[in-house]
This record gives sequence, structure tokens and C-alpha cells, in this order.
Amino acid sequence: MYRHILIAIDGSVSSQTVIEHAVALAKTLGARITGVHAVPDFLPPLDSAFQSYAYPSREEYLRLANIEAEGVLAHVSRACHAAGVECELAHAVDSRPHQLILATALERSCDLICMGSHGRSTLGALFLGSQAQKVLAHGKLPVLVVRTA
Repeated sequence: MYRHILIAIDGSVSSQTVIEHAVALAKTLGARITGVHAVPDFLPPLDSAFQSYAYPSREEYLRLANIEAEGVLAHVSRACHAAGVECELAHAVDSRPHQLILATALERSCDLICMGSHGRSTLGALFLGSQAQKVLAHGKLPVLVVRTA
């Protein structure tokens, strides 16, 4: 049924639950996995006096973001390797993770998106936004939402 599953993870502890569900499903179906992680875009401080003392340059931020993303996605790689599931990884700096998730799924010809939902109340989701909700609203692919809280 599904041959290529995209796992969207944010690096939180609850992401491990999403990885476990998606890898188990991929193993059962003989599917492959693409893990994707979005790092928030660089926002320079408003007060330039702090920029040189407390904040990294854009280049340093991007270097650190790359290290962070590789660390986050290593969990996907390890889980896939342990289960014998083929795996690819992708990451980018993007403050709109739902757009990165949908674009990556399209580019890589994924046929299912697996991601978590923290189960926030309606009011919390309204103020904090929900990437899962945005993927459901803007995408055309099936989405498996794993409740992680």
C-alpha cells in the first residue's frame, strides 16, 4: 500500500514515538523512509550591540543548525538501520516546517507522511499553531498523526 513514508520530526523527546510507529509500519509494508527536520530560520537580534557579543553570525548559526539537524535525524537513521528499513534524510532551515514537509514529500515521491501531534487543547493549538494541522490542511497526501502526549 505505502512504499515511501516521510517521517517529520522536531527533535523533541516525543519524536521517538513517531519514529517507532513509522519504522514499524515501513518494516511491515516493505516501505522505505525519508526523515525530515526543519530548523527555524536565523533571526538576528534587533539591537546590533548584542549581535557581536551574544549571538552567532548567520554563517555560524547555519553551521550549528546543520549539526543539530544531523543529530536529530540520527535517531531516524539508527531506528531504520536496526529494523532493516531503507532510509534517506533531509533537513533545511525553514521557519515554516509544514511547507518543508510537504515540499520534501512531493520532491521525494512519498506516499504517506507520519508526524506527531502533542495533543494540545484547541486554545493551545490556536496560539501555538500545529504543524500537523497545517500539513493536513495544505497537503494532498495521507497523513498518519501519532499522538505523542
